Amino acid sequence: MKVLIIGSGGREHAIAWKISKSDRVKKIYAAPGNPGIGEIGECFEINTNDIKSLFKLAKHLCVDLVVVGPEQPLAEGISDLFRKEGIPIFGPGKIAAQLESSKVFSKSFMAQCNVPTAPFDICSTLKEAISAIEKRNGRCAVKADGLAAGKGVFVCKSLLDAKHAVNSIMIDRKFGNSGNTVVVEDLLQGEEASILAVSDGEYIHLLEPTQDHKAIFDGDAGPNTGGMGAYSPVPLINNAKLAKIKQLIVNPVIQGMQAMGHPFIGLLYAGIMMVNDEPQVLEFNVRFGDPETQPIMLRLETDLVDIIEKAITKKLKDLPSIEWSEKASLCVVLASEGYPGSYKTGEIITGLTSVDTSDDLMVFHAGTKIKNKSIITAGGRVLGVTGRGTTISEARNTVYTAISQISFNGCHYRKDIGWRAIAK
Repeated sequence: MKVLIIGSGGREHAIAWKISKSDRVKKIYAAPGNPGIGEIGECFEINTNDIKSLFKLAKHLCVDLVVVGPEQPLAEGISDLFRKEGIPIFGPGKIAAQLESSKVFSKSFMAQCNVPTAPFDICSTLKEAISAIEKRNGRCAVKADGLAAGKGVFVCKSLLDAKHAVNSIMIDRKFGNSGNTVVVEDLLQGEEASILAVSDGEYIHLLEPTQDHKAIFDGDAGPNTGGMGAYSPVPLINNAKLAKIKQLIVNPVIQGMQAMGHPFIGLLYAGIMMVNDEPQVLEFNVRFGDPETQPIMLRLETDLVDIIEKAITKKLKDLPSIEWSEKASLCVVLASEGYPGSYKTGEIITGLTSVDTSDDLMVFHAGTKIKNKSIITAGGRVLGVTGRGTTISEARNTVYTAISQISFNGCHYRKDIGWRAIAK
C-alpha cells in the first residue's frame, strides 16, 4: 500500500510515523512534508491548499490512501474532489468541514441538534458585537467565524478585553475575511478535554481522550496558541463521562450530518469543557488535533491504516475495538521566540541526534527545514517532543530530559505540561 499524507506539521509527522509501523504500507509520501517525515518517506513541495496539484500528485503516484492533516484543504473541498475521482481519502467533505471552518455554522448546527454548548450570539456588525459583549458584562468568548490557525478565539473577562478582541477581529482585520462575522458566547468555567472520534458516516469509534495546553505561558497565562503540549490519558474523563460525551455530543453530530445528506467520514475532534461534570462543546475540528495527535499515536496499538481504511469503506463496525497502551504519553511543543505573534525563523537546531528515539520517545518535526545540511526553524511551533511512561509524571520526566539535549536560539516551551493530571 502507498499512502500520501497532506501537511507539514507535527501532527502529520506523528501520523506518518504511526502509519510506517503498519506491515501493509510499503511507501509513504507527504506534501509538503518536513525533514522528520522525510526520514521515513518521500516529500513533495506542494502547498496544502493547492488541491489541483495534490490531486495530480496522488494520481501520478497511484496512491492507495490519502490522509489529510490540516483544516484548510478540507474546508476547500479536497475530499469531495478525491472521492469523486475514486481516490480513497480520509477526511470529511466541504459541507461537513464547516463544523470547523465556520463558527456560525457550527453553533447553529449544535443548536439544531440539541448539542450542549454555551449560549451565543451571531454578530455581523461591530454594533451587534458590542451589544452582545455588553449584555455579558465583557465576560465572554469572542470567536472569528472562519479559520484562524487556532488563534481566532479570545477569552475575555472584562469589557475592555472583549471590545479589544472584537476590534482586532472586525476592524483591524487580524484574520482577514474570517472575521467578517463573529460569535460571542457565554464564558464557560471548568476544565477542558479533547475528544477525538473516527466516523464512517454512521458508526463511531472514540479515541483516547487528551488534554491540550492552549496558552503560551506556564499556568495557562498569555494568548492562545495552536497548542503548546498535550497528554493522554486524562483523569478528568472517566468511562462514564466519555459515554455521556458520545451520547450527548458525538452521536447527534454524526447523525445530524447524515440526516443533512453529508455523512461525516473522517476524524471529528470535539473540544469539551466539563462544567459541573456536564460536557459542553467549545469547538469542533474536523481533523486530527495538533499537538493531541502526538501523544495519541504513541499510545495507539491498533494499526492506524486498518482504522482509517474501515472508516472510508464504511466498515468501521467490523472493527470490534481500538487497542491502547496502558502507558501514559505526553507532548511538549518547542516554539520560536515571539510565537504566537511574530517570530524569527532560520535558527539552527542542535542536539536532535543526541536524543535516543524509540516507541517510548519521539521528536516530531513541526516547523523545520533543511538548509546547508542543518535542520533549521521554519515555523512558530518547531518540534513536539513526545514520550511515554507508566505515569504522566514519568512520561513528562522523559520528555523534559530529552528537551534538555535540544536547543536553538529563542527556543521557548512550557515547563508545566501535564500539571492538572499530576495534581490529581
